Amino acid sequence: MTTPPAITTGDITGLVLAGGRGTRMGGVDKGLQNFNGTALAMHAVMRLGMQVGELMINANRNLSAYESFGVPVWPDGLADYAGPLAGFLTGLEHCETPYLLTVPCDTPLFPLDLASRLSEALVANDAEIAMVSAPEPSEDPGGATALRAQPVFCLLNATLLESLVRFTQAGGRKIDKWTAEHRTVLVPFDQPGDAPDAFFNANTLAELHSLESQRN
Repeated sequence: MTTPPAITTGDITGLVLAGGRGTRMGGVDKGLQNFNGTALAMHAVMRLGMQVGELMINANRNLSAYESFGVPVWPDGLADYAGPLAGFLTGLEHCETPYLLTVPCDTPLFPLDLASRLSEALVANDAEIAMVSAPEPSEDPGGATALRAQPVFCLLNATLLESLVRFTQAGGRKIDKWTAEHRTVLVPFDQPGDAPDAFFNANTLAELHSLESQRN
């Protein structure tokens, strides 16, 4: 049996998901909120840009502001802020490389080896999707952490476009329901040296300011 070829940086297009309503931030455009003096989405563009061959942003408001970051910007093709899966669909429709790597705009500290680790796992497991699994505080009073899937951090085979079109046209909007239809590998980011807050996402302005203060 021949070993499948490794995925190179140039094989991957990175997609920053910035198309949400920002409801829990009071309706502001989350990707344009400042984190240490730079817009959240720009942090994602810079961190992802080091790991992929091409970049794009999925946004539904303030398109000219996002375009000023210097990468292509595409709004949802689905109406009514249909969620991250609408961003996946937009990304796959415009992806010209064999793979698409999605990251949200509100997680400014995601790892710099995100693409390489997801790529290795996808090839090693003959998967179509590689999804991050990261520590999150447990709801138990003891405060232990548990690994949980982070479905907005996904490396997708670009051939999945047709499947996602069918799923969304049938009304599907949940990432996990769609990924369950495909060979998906969960990739743990809890190894020695992994930052425990790498996948912390700021849903409110208070959480964003808290994350800023921890990193200053």
